[in-house]
Amino acid sequence: MKPDQLYQALKETAEKLGIAVSERSFQQAGMNIRSGLCKVRGKYIFILDKHIPLHKKNQEIAACLCQMPIEEVYLVPAVREFLNNPL
Repeated sequence: MKPDQLYQALKETAEKLGIAVSERSFQQAGMNIRSGLCKVRGKYIFILDKHIPLHKKNQEIAACLCQMPIEEVYLVPAVREFLNNPL
């Protein structure tokens, strides 16, 4: 699976688990901010630095999803394999 296809599949998986994925620019914040999962008004949002390379975005989302009950959703084999070996 191509990296951009994997990225879309990982975002769709996050959405199936009730996690919205939002890409933001952290460069203007003026402090050291990292991508990560947060809960705002009872809803989960994974905020992702839009300036990092695509393979790093995939790894960041995968790290988040690996902490979730992914066995409850259908995953295409390539996504499941990536989640088992995200590096």
